Amino acid sequence: MMPPPVSAAHIEVEAPASKSMSHRALIGAALAPGESRLSGVLESQDTERTMACLTACGARFTRAGAGEYAVTGMAHGPDSKGAVADLNVGESGTTCRLLAGVAAAGRGRFRLHGEGRMHERPLGEPARALASQGVRFAWEGRPGYPPVVIETTGLPGGEIDVRLEESSQYLSGILLAAPLAKSALTIAISGDKAVSWPYVSLTLQTMRDFGLPVVVEILKDGRFTAVEQESVSRAEPGRLRFLVEPGAYQPRSLCVEGDWSNASYFLAAGAVGNRPVTVRGLSRDSLQGDRAILDILARMGARIAWASGSHDHGGGKTGGDEVTVLAPKGGLRGVEVDMGACPDLVPTVAVAACFASGPTTIRNVAHLRIKESDRLEALAEEIAKTGCGARMLDDGLVITPVAFQKGRRIVFDTRGDHRMVMGPALFALGGIDARFDNPACVAKSFPDFWERWKAVLAGAEQA
Repeated sequence: MMPPPVSAAHIEVEAPASKSMSHRALIGAALAPGESRLSGVLESQDTERTMACLTACGARFTRAGAGEYAVTGMAHGPDSKGAVADLNVGESGTTCRLLAGVAAAGRGRFRLHGEGRMHERPLGEPARALASQGVRFAWEGRPGYPPVVIETTGLPGGEIDVRLEESSQYLSGILLAAPLAKSALTIAISGDKAVSWPYVSLTLQTMRDFGLPVVVEILKDGRFTAVEQESVSRAEPGRLRFLVEPGAYQPRSLCVEGDWSNASYFLAAGAVGNRPVTVRGLSRDSLQGDRAILDILARMGARIAWASGSHDHGGGKTGGDEVTVLAPKGGLRGVEVDMGACPDLVPTVAVAACFASGPTTIRNVAHLRIKESDRLEALAEEIAKTGCGARMLDDGLVITPVAFQKGRRIVFDTRGDHRMVMGPALFALGGIDARFDNPACVAKSFPDFWERWKAVLAGAEQA
């Protein structure tokens, strides 16, 4: 099928570096004895926390330029050196959950704590899973929640199971730690369901990039059989497991690819606005689950056009790829969508749904209640301010659009949640004077969001 024509008046934006991949690349480099060189790293509050925590565990980071770091890895894994290592994760849930697993594979005591809503975000599942490895989580307050002191002498290996109803990051943290175990570690998925599977694929990709491939097995005909990682599109509890042999992370040079999560706001702007938007620096064949934004927008009627450039298949960015999104001539239409694999896109899709004709139903995202805010409740309350209907389900939302009152000023309550700014920023393209009580909280994941968003707003005004 021929791609739709792209207007010469389209808006062009460069995608920021991937937050998810930046966290994982920093951890991989920190666990690799020797020196690694990273480029394209997202510089944000969250990734700064990850670097600070890894420094407390024994790694060293030297900034060589914007997004460029020389990383001296730990010689023998995390080591508190006889003290209590201070791991202040701030408000970064990714840092907290990944480092809980990584620290458990070290030696000593590691105090994991944070700020804001972090002490209300659960950490009981990795504690339960790692207890079988002799790791002790000493809760300082509410059991199952930070702050906590992790006491460990390392992982002996053997078998372990982890539940993923709340977050796939529990598994990712244990996977990243597994090569440091004394013997082979088999990690099984238990529980009733698994959310956010694509993020596990990113973890497996990072481990492979740093020289530690993982054997992925699925249950077939009553026995576990090894399969290619890429062939697994979702996790079924009881039918999927991972085999990780002891090994050393290998230092390397790595360029972090562009971020589909943070690009989603600009891509959606092309679908709801009056001018096409082109985003450069995204990998067309990325394993990031939030690449699903294109599929969702296409289902809503948006037109998508790709232009491909050169590719670096050595684990780096696929330089030159760019994608353009254009609004459909008849306007967007409502859809029903399961977003369990891409929960970070929910604010983007929920706001885009307000521009559609007909309702949109978003399902399988109950775990959004334990993000930086209760995002289901937050989205329902903030969307209602525009006059659109927003009804909460047990595991999602139903959005019923209405015509916006153009020129109306609405102050949105961000709850200190970065995605509760960047998603609702799209309302400005519907003629709403969108304001925010804490616009600066985008620094958590996308410090220069507002600078890049100016191009979208300026383009809309010129159309």
